Amino acid sequence: MRAGFVSFIGRPNAGKSTLLNRVVGVKLAIVSDKPQTTRTRILAVKHYPGEAQVVFLDTPGIHRPLHRMNVRMVDTALETLREVDVLVLVVDVAERPGRGDRFVLDLVKGLPIPVILALNKIDLVKKTRLLPVIDHYRAAHDFAEFIPLSALTGDGVDRLERTLIARLPEGQPLYPDDYLTDQPERFFAAEIVREKLLQHTRDELPFTSAVVVDQFEEADARGLLRLHCSIIVEQESQKPIVIGRRGEMIKRIGTEAREDLERFFQTRVFLDLHVKVRSEWRDDDRLLEDLGIRRPH
Repeated sequence: MRAGFVSFIGRPNAGKSTLLNRVVGVKLAIVSDKPQTTRTRILAVKHYPGEAQVVFLDTPGIHRPLHRMNVRMVDTALETLREVDVLVLVVDVAERPGRGDRFVLDLVKGLPIPVILALNKIDLVKKTRLLPVIDHYRAAHDFAEFIPLSALTGDGVDRLERTLIARLPEGQPLYPDDYLTDQPERFFAAEIVREKLLQHTRDELPFTSAVVVDQFEEADARGLLRLHCSIIVEQESQKPIVIGRRGEMIKRIGTEAREDLERFFQTRVFLDLHVKVRSEWRDDDRLLEDLGIRRPH
């Protein structure tokens, strides 16, 4: 048996969360086209019976932090560099490498563990464009492996998994066979609502919005789970964006979130949403703790 920890790191929107969901076969991380969608570390365990157990860590995108929330997000990503057996640097081959990519490359240099480069989104580029990207990263760092893949389509993901298993140390499983993640149900409830918020609101809102679960009532005898959530924004002017004309936007967010929640929890769900204004909440340590955006240990 082989067992160990693998972390996905990279710039925002490189596709780390899509890759995690693809590998474990369950949607644990929400996905959007907005930067900084992932705000905390998500642990997911995949069992390869009789062969291996891999503990995957999805991390927030590494970026220049401007608020306490972002500092915590980046620190969380950097902390995983010290606690894993194999590191996977995920890059978006459809984007030109920039200063942010150079910063991440500098972070992985000198690490005593194998670093695998996952060249994601190959479904968006021609093969002829892929080769110069590989040459660029080959010159920048001595990667253990280069694996072109598409987290969206699954192309190349199996090769990544085989490579990771081969690089893990021998050892017994670290978690029980039925263990999937360390995140509580409240976390997934809030994230599912936030995913719909990200999908339907304007570009400037995602950075300044959050979702808090105020009340989580387990399914009753009739199989109805009750959720009361607050959508947090920073300014009064943002509140009408979330509510929409005659409440149409918040109704759409609530309807789509409820449908996903019912699939996730496999039971009927009553979802109550309210919008609250909390100025400068991204610098509020107490609220960040409530949101699960904690300081690294």
